[in-house]
Amino acid sequence: MKSVSLLLALGLGVAVITASSCGGNPPPQTAPQPNADSAAAADRARQDSIDAANRAAQEAEAERVRRQREADSIAALSSAAAEVRNTLTAVIHFDLDKSTIRSDDMGLLDQKVAILQANPDLRLRVGGHCDERGSDEYNLALGNRRAQSAKQYLVSHGIDASRIETQSWGEERPAVDGHDEGAWSQNRRDEFEAISGGDNLRRP
Repeated sequence: MKSVSLLLALGLGVAVITASSCGGNPPPQTAPQPNADSAAAADRARQDSIDAANRAAQEAEAERVRRQREADSIAALSSAAAEVRNTLTAVIHFDLDKSTIRSDDMGLLDQKVAILQANPDLRLRVGGHCDERGSDEYNLALGNRRAQSAKQYLVSHGIDASRIETQSWGEERPAVDGHDEGAWSQNRRDEFEAISGGDNLRRP
């Protein structure tokens, strides 16, 4: 019986000791101190992200500028080609019953010479026209002389004759309808048409 009491007393003592050792307030928790390396890494990551965004913006702007320049260049080329084509096809006129090149048209023919020289694959057709006065036969012959005059001018300034065809329309295709000098003066003319090599004209 004494041994049972002793065991009970020992068990109770152990329980008291255990309770006293587990009880009480827990030790204070200290806030973790920031790691200097991880803070620097975060700063670097943030800066890298900013740098990447800046590079992307710069690349996008450079691409926009490149495309705009390309569009401007194409527009300029198109505008230049249209200007060259307009000069090439510009009409010259003649005095009544004449096939002599007028002095005020020589400068225009000189510009056509320069275009032909800058575009060696270009070939032209010159069409001679007359006003409505005179017989059909006479006007066909006069239209032919007018076309030949323009061709001869171009050839005499260095253009190979094989690059220029001529055709007479006589009075068949008036540029202006009318029966007075205002209409007739516009109808006495040579017209110029590119028959090959006129798709991508270069400026002289």
